[in-house]
Amino acid sequence: MAAKFPFEDLKDFLSALEAAGELKRVSASVDPTLEIAEITDRVVKDGGPALLFENPTRGDMPIAMNLFGTEKRMAMALGVEHLDEVGDRIGELARPEMPVGWSGIREGLGKIMQLKSLPPKKVKSAPCQQVVLTGDEVDLNKLPGLQVWPGDGGIFHNFGLTHTKDPATGKRNLGLYRLQQHDSRTLGLHWQIHKNSTQHYAQAEKRGERLPIAIAIGADPITAYAASAPLPSDIDEYLFAGFLRGQRVEMVDCVSVPLQVPANAQVILEGWVEPGERMPEGPFGDHTGFYTPVEDFPVMHIETMTMQKNPVYHSIVTSIPPQEDHGLGKATERIFKPLLQILIPDIVDYSMPPAGVFHNCVIVSIDKKYPKHAQKVMNAIWGAHMMSLTKLIVVVDSDCDVHNYSEVAWRALGNVDYSHDLLLTEGPVDHLDHASYHQFWGGKAGIDATAKLPSEGYTRGWPEMMKMSSAVKAHVDQRWEEYGL
Repeated sequence: MAAKFPFEDLKDFLSALEAAGELKRVSASVDPTLEIAEITDRVVKDGGPALLFENPTRGDMPIAMNLFGTEKRMAMALGVEHLDEVGDRIGELARPEMPVGWSGIREGLGKIMQLKSLPPKKVKSAPCQQVVLTGDEVDLNKLPGLQVWPGDGGIFHNFGLTHTKDPATGKRNLGLYRLQQHDSRTLGLHWQIHKNSTQHYAQAEKRGERLPIAIAIGADPITAYAASAPLPSDIDEYLFAGFLRGQRVEMVDCVSVPLQVPANAQVILEGWVEPGERMPEGPFGDHTGFYTPVEDFPVMHIETMTMQKNPVYHSIVTSIPPQEDHGLGKATERIFKPLLQILIPDIVDYSMPPAGVFHNCVIVSIDKKYPKHAQKVMNAIWGAHMMSLTKLIVVVDSDCDVHNYSEVAWRALGNVDYSHDLLLTEGPVDHLDHASYHQFWGGKAGIDATAKLPSEGYTRGWPEMMKMSSAVKAHVDQRWEEYGL
């Protein structure tokens, strides 16, 4: 029988996916070096099911892949029929009295957490600690980590939920970062400059302290999603997960570091990051479709490895889109829509196309009211937290479906005089952006694909868009079967 939402455990979610016909078991022996990635990439691009590789040739456990690769499975993970349902819940709680602007987002989320306060529940014993390995018993080769692309620098663990805390305040952070396996007890931590873990490590270095770290692999699906969500730094990811679940997340104290981890995770890695220590990390074939270069990043030394009996390893493939991160990104787009609208009330809807790997392109619709309204919205987006990394913004009128990329392209290609409707600027870009001439910052563009107003200098009179009369459409609808089409 399929497990009922919320899923306490990754295995419960896998059972539910299998019952719904959304999981395929692969019993054949498969190699985590390249072979699994090629299989998964083909299945993802074909819109296929989640995969459970039962007999990898490396490691001591099966591998779950493509769990979030479709909007349907992402909705199952969140316990909803449609992803917009979560955003609607947030919108109902956050409005109408929330102030406009960035403070509105922070207060809106704060209010939601207060109204629906479901803090983590601490437990004394946990499935994730059924097996405890310490010292020389620790061996990362027990995990079937993947080499996804031929040029990768080695084995990577791509869905490890990383726990750190602020050395001064003790405030926790949960993030999702790739992890390169340097040896059997050492991981490279790809902590980009804008990540909270980077700030925690910088503070620890200034204090001359080592930073405790714990990594959970194979958490329940909502906790896994929460780790990827672009939350303000003062919003606890586990409070957010509790809100999404409608139920508190069970956590347990680590064995050897002063942190807590999800009690029902499959595998936990505990250890420390020493101040001033870095090692070359990469290359890595990332979600941009290109290899990221070798750079020096912090290093985790693992003291303890705990796990469930008969654990399942969870990972993800990164590649040229579309890829599994589409489901995660689409969930973020829908969940955070009402909060973005608090910040920028002009927005009717927005979409982040998978081909733009989410931060490269944002399509926005507005109910245009005054000259250069579109340009005002562009600048507001570039000032909005993680949306500041957006490279291309396309603004269309409210009657355009932002999720119909053919219609958007028609507007963006046909409604634009580039000498008037193209806004060029510079600003921060993603750490992984390979196209910018300087790392971390580069050029950005906004395209105003809205109908132009006389007050904007368009004096020709904007033409009327062709539309069939509703009477004729209804007549054809009624007779459609007669046509034999």
